[in-house]
Amino acid sequence: METWEFGRTVRRWRDRLAPEAIGVPAGRRRRATGLRREELAALAGISADYLTRLEQGRATAPSTQVVESLARALRLADTERDLLYRLAGHAAPGPEIVPSRVTRSVQRLLDRLSPTPVIVYDASWTLVLANAPYDALMGDTTAWRGPHRNAIWRNVTGMPSRVVHTPQEQAEHEARLVADLRLTASRYPADRALRQLITDFSSGSPRFAELWDADAPPPLAEPSRRKTIDHPAVGPIALDCDTLLVALDDLRITIYTAEPGTEDAARLDLATVLGTQSL
Repeated sequence: METWEFGRTVRRWRDRLAPEAIGVPAGRRRRATGLRREELAALAGISADYLTRLEQGRATAPSTQVVESLARALRLADTERDLLYRLAGHAAPGPEIVPSRVTRSVQRLLDRLSPTPVIVYDASWTLVLANAPYDALMGDTTAWRGPHRNAIWRNVTGMPSRVVHTPQEQAEHEARLVADLRLTASRYPADRALRQLITDFSSGSPRFAELWDADAPPPLAEPSRRKTIDHPAVGPIALDCDTLLVALDDLRITIYTAEPGTEDAARLDLATVLGTQSL
């Protein structure tokens, strides 16, 4: 394919995607029939300038992460997603690679949860997507790059978090995450990127290396946990935190909710309003 065919294809698929399909209000004065460039860029987590260069053929080597993000934002079918990978010069991920795709059925589920803080991770605990209420509650995730997108790395290296943990709770949380990654590594032994991630984490974090080599079994996972979020504008919010596993796609969907009618629910609503306005 010509180097510019990737950008032309993205532009064509952007034009066909109705704003209403992804919850973007069309408005009476809207001229574009599909998504605007800045809207697609925001959905894919890339800059509008980079998307412009991709569409114009001035950037011709998008990473697999960018391709996957664009495919997800454009709501592509499987065959179209595979074509986009080939146009970018990549092989479409096979069953031996940790999946990071969000299928249309899962996306419909996420759309229905749009007022609720939700974050999605792949099986290596690398961020796939976070919705606007999650960013409003926990802080903006759009600037996360490289290992900062991985929940295990953020925890074992002590990166800032609004979640309030006691030292014991934090240690148990880290042990659960690393134990889950060990299971992931056993399911995807041929995934080179996963092996490199584990190597990098082991050399870069003594805490990760300690947990990775530990003989003791990890603490049992809890299906639901109560968490306190220390929000800078509204104060502490006690929330139920539930992580759902999408078995076929090996995704982890974490959802934060509050009991209706409680002070925590009111604080969560306020944090969402304040955060989405600033975002």
